[in-house]
Amino acid sequence: MKHSIIFSMLSVLLMSCTSPKAESQEISSTKKSNIKMDTNGLDTATFGGGCFWCVEAVYQQLKGVVSVASGYSGGQRENPSYEQVCSGATGHAEVVQIVFDPKVISFDELLEVFWTVHDPTTLNRQGADIGTQYRSVVFYNSEQQHLTAQMYKDKLNKEGAFPSPVVTEISPLTKFYKAEGYHQNYYNENENQPYCSLVIKPKIEKFQKVFKNKMK
Repeated sequence: MKHSIIFSMLSVLLMSCTSPKAESQEISSTKKSNIKMDTNGLDTATFGGGCFWCVEAVYQQLKGVVSVASGYSGGQRENPSYEQVCSGATGHAEVVQIVFDPKVISFDELLEVFWTVHDPTTLNRQGADIGTQYRSVVFYNSEQQHLTAQMYKDKLNKEGAFPSPVVTEISPLTKFYKAEGYHQNYYNENENQPYCSLVIKPKIEKFQKVFKNKMK
């Protein structure tokens, strides 16, 4: 019994975003999306906070969020595949692109959630997910988003909000590549998979307690 408990604990620690490769569905081609969306007064935000399955699952639950797409940004390779991004050689980060209604939820509020649901003090790492593809990053698509994100980061560091300095990268968004189809809506469609139940679910439960009044 003791051995089985230790094994279970080690399994959680070693579990990473790339674990369920065998469970992947057929890969669809990646598509480049528009950087800015102003249709009907909507706007976009692009964040990276470790595995995009985790971040997507959180933002899908927020009031004012119209859609969330998992994808890749910040690298050099055109139309990268998941396997290429996971190698760390493309320079891309796993990100989510959030289409939101600023009349319902502000960019500031999206940032508040962002810095709460992941660890922004670990460089190129979230738990067992290690590599530049898992870096903490805000890709801004306007100067206002740039200023807001930088001021928020500076404030967190000045106030010592975390035990260690916030290392979140703040960079302009150039291109966003939508990830393969099986990555979209991943948690909702694979809730019983080990990574979902042991890694993503606790993040969602934490989010739900802190941001109960912002949920759909």
